[in-house]
Amino acid sequence: MSAPDASSMLLALAVLVLVCQGMAALARRLGQPSVVGEIVGGVLLGPTLFGGRLTDTLFPTDIRPLLGAFASVGVALFMFLVGLEFDRRVIRQQAGTMGWLGVGALVVPFGLGALFALWLLGAHPSRQPTAFVVFLGTAMAVTAFPVLARIIVDHGLLNSRVGGLALALAAVGDVIAWTVLAVVVAVVGADGHSWRLLLLLPYAAIMVFVVPRLLSSRLVNRLPQRATVLLVMAGVLASGAATEWMGLHLIFGAFLFGLVVPRTGLRGGFREGLGTSVEPLASFLMPIYFVVAGFRVDLSHLDAGAIGELLLILLVACGGKLLGVYSGARAARLDHRSALGLATLMNVRGLTELVLLMVGLSMGLLDPDLYSLMVVMAVVTTVASGPLLRFSLGSSMKDEGTLGARVPAPSAQGEEREQPQAGRP
Repeated sequence: MSAPDASSMLLALAVLVLVCQGMAALARRLGQPSVVGEIVGGVLLGPTLFGGRLTDTLFPTDIRPLLGAFASVGVALFMFLVGLEFDRRVIRQQAGTMGWLGVGALVVPFGLGALFALWLLGAHPSRQPTAFVVFLGTAMAVTAFPVLARIIVDHGLLNSRVGGLALALAAVGDVIAWTVLAVVVAVVGADGHSWRLLLLLPYAAIMVFVVPRLLSSRLVNRLPQRATVLLVMAGVLASGAATEWMGLHLIFGAFLFGLVVPRTGLRGGFREGLGTSVEPLASFLMPIYFVVAGFRVDLSHLDAGAIGELLLILLVACGGKLLGVYSGARAARLDHRSALGLATLMNVRGLTELVLLMVGLSMGLLDPDLYSLMVVMAVVTTVASGPLLRFSLGSSMKDEGTLGARVPAPSAQGEEREQPQAGRP
């Protein structure tokens, strides 16, 4: 393969960033999360339009490997921020009602997704049927924590019981989903290098016990903040490289690195500065990830059978979450409107789903047709969450007396904020 032309590469980067940001602005004007517009922009730059000629012109094949490398860095930084956001205080505050809700939010959609996967095997045969079933069940059960946090802030639910429960359920669900996915990836990716998985335990021990101490050491705290941020970013990439080499995926290493960043023992404002420093770079690189994901989404050949399959996917995805979470919430003695609002919030999938689907595609668990339909499902369920939430909660959305007590505000740094409209997922 010839070396990529620098002008083509720079032009491609400019086009994809402008298109995705333009679609993000349009999404915000329509009352939708920015990520919805960015994902749609990535799909529009793919082969769906004009038979792929637009894609081939803007993104010639010689620059696509570089785009893929940029996308990997972007998703690693994104997963680091997701891990950094994980706040155990939210879970502890809602622990009393998590039992039935956990069953409804995770077990029910996973079970329905697994049963649906058994039926899908007829149209989408897999060399790893068990892994396919587990993967699809996980894909149906996942909730996008970062997008969910943004929606909760935008709708004034940050201080409500519904918002707190949704954040706690999504946080726990994300950790469980990534854990299950790690097992699936390890099983599917087992080959002549499967011995590398034996290093997973010492790697995890280093991450949990050594890395936090290094980050809170006097030496690191004495470094200039810029140097410390660069050191952390290097650690994120190294951790992602380690899990990728061991046969998992780089997202696991990046997520775990964010998870182990200590909340105490760091100089004042370090976590806030860390999130503020990393997020702009992640925001610049993630549109590249959407476009790389969009290269494999082709909706131009949808026929009646594919549309019927898409409707079934939407029915299982929405039905599992809405029915499961609503039933669990009612069992936990939430009122009807709060239970319906919580079920609607947990149906948000967004970017987390897209990352998961890309892993499934790269591992050969999803074929391109099913992958395309699942991407549409992720967009539709996220788009529908706002209108459904306004319908389910109505005028009570900002009534703290109706919806419950205050919970810590989510932020990329995990610090509690007092302002009900502040925060950043």
